[in-house]
Formats: sequence, structure tokens, C-alpha cells
Amino acid sequence: MFSHLDHELNGGHKAVQGFLTSIKKEEAAGFQEKNISIDQAAAEHVDSATRFPSINTGIQQGTDMCWTRAGVHVPPVNNPAALFRGLFVNSPSSERELKRTRLKHLGSVLDALRDSAIALNRTLNAADRDKLDQYLTSVRDVEKRLQMSKEWLDRPKSKSPIEEVQDEERQHIDEVALFYDLIALALQTNSTRVATLETGLGFRTAELNLGSYHGLSHHGKSEVRIEQLQVVEAFLTTKLSNFISRLKEAKIFDDTLIIFGSGMSDASIHSNRNLPVILAGGGVKHQGHVICPAEQHKRVPLANLWLSVLNWFGSEKEQFGRSTGTFSPMEIG
Repeated sequence: MFSHLDHELNGGHKAVQGFLTSIKKEEAAGFQEKNISIDQAAAEHVDSATRFPSINTGIQQGTDMCWTRAGVHVPPVNNPAALFRGLFVNSPSSERELKRTRLKHLGSVLDALRDSAIALNRTLNAADRDKLDQYLTSVRDVEKRLQMSKEWLDRPKSKSPIEEVQDEERQHIDEVALFYDLIALALQTNSTRVATLETGLGFRTAELNLGSYHGLSHHGKSEVRIEQLQVVEAFLTTKLSNFISRLKEAKIFDDTLIIFGSGMSDASIHSNRNLPVILAGGGVKHQGHVICPAEQHKRVPLANLWLSVLNWFGSEKEQFGRSTGTFSPMEIG
């Protein structure tokens, strides 16, 4: 657990999406890798070594935390049944052939788009060329995903150790647990090495017999609301604890580094400073509560921690977002 870490961002709800990036999307153009999030940077390192470079899940629409290097938002999978099918259900040969045809057609379309964009580039001013470069980066990202899809199209998926998850209406409190279980299985079967779970303000706290999540977060120092908010946080941290237990049972906890936190510390005043961050697993020599310097001239950017996490993962990156170096308060890589 860490204290006094943040990205020095302001903007309340609009800055929450910078939690895994250190950069707000409005400022992304000023950075070489735009506002790429740590999960997508790790996914780039994985490349096609697994069927899914990353798996991004969430309750309803999540919290807009995952972004590509082109500044494109990665929406979460919010249907556990769809995630299960993607992980464990093999498509019949007819569907695979249809997908192969679609991939080939899409590849031809992308080739034509790229050629047209390159020709257009010669006639643009500097500002427009920057926008075009962002567009071409998006095209290259899609081309890369197409290639990975082709590589895995005919490979059989892992066999599921559980019964198929049915496509049915569920309570959010059940979906959180189910997504954690599916993520654990995805890691255990090496279907992916990078996964996220976003639980935003759309989480139905009424299922815990409480007021709305958004309303509770704006507690105004009301003791009643704070007590209810603590119930929500206890629920979410309990599910995290259960997930950790699953990873330990599968003997992959020491090979999995977990980040748990939020892009807002005190929603009652819309503060994005001193963010709550927990790091677990990974075979790291954890130090309990790490209190980082609070003085402004000594503060350690949260992006430094993200850079060290990427280095632990095997990436040789020397810069991530607003990082000024690796994380000095403790050894991670």
C-alpha cells in the first residue's frame, strides 16, 4: 500500500481516466505514446505470445481507464458469458472460414486507407500531419490485431475447468466475482498475461442495500454515507482478496503483479491527488505501507511506479507517461 502517490492531475471525474496512463486524453497529443495505459503497454510487450494480448473487463461501461498508443479508448467486456466464449468455446469451421474472409477483406481495406493517407500527407500542414500520424498509428494497431487474429484463428482454445457461463441477467455483486474468476482462469490457462477489471460509478450498490455509489462518494463528510461507502469498499477489497486466493491456489500469484486502486481519492471534493494504490504479488519484497515523500519538491510520480511495473513485466521501457525514472521507494523489477 502506498501513500502520497498521484499524477498531479486535476479535473475530478475527467481525470479519473488518467489513472493507468498518467495523462488526460486532452493532453495526449503532447506525448510520443499519447495516453497509452499501463495494461496496453504491457500487452504490446506480450504481442502474439498469447491468444489475447490483454483482456479488459468491467461493470457496465467501466471507467474509461484503458487506452492504446493511438489515444483510442479500449472499452471493457461487460458480459461474462461473452468473455467465457472468447476464452474457451471453439468456433465451428464454417464460422472460422467466414472470419478468415472478413479478416482478409478488412486487411485490403486497411491497405487502401494507408496508401491514401500517405499520399495525402504531402499536402498537409504540421498540425494536420500530427492528426494524420495518429490516424495511421490506429491503422497500424488494427493491422497488428488482424495479424494476431489470423495466427490464432485455427488454434484450439484451452479447455475450461468450469461449466459454461450462461448469458443471463446477473446482479453486479455477482458479476464482480465472476469476472475475477474468469480472469484467474485466463491467466492460469495462459490465454492472456494482462487483464483489467473496471468497477465504476455504474456499480449497483443498491444490491448491497445501500444508496447510489455516486451519491455515497459525494459524502460531504456525512458519517452515515461514509459508513455505507466503507461497506462498498469492504465488498470490493474482499473480492480482490478472493482473487488473490485463487491465484495462490493455482500457484501463479508470485508470477502475477496486481494493481488495485482508483483515479480519485476523495470524490466528495473531486480530488485526484494522493490516490489509493495497492500492489500485490509478483514475487516482490513488499514493504507493507510505503509512505512516499509528501513535500512537493520530493514527491515521486505514480508514473514511476507504473514504469517499474512494466520493467518487472519484462518491458525495457525507460519512460512511461509522466515518469521521471523508475520507482525509488522500493525495489520492484
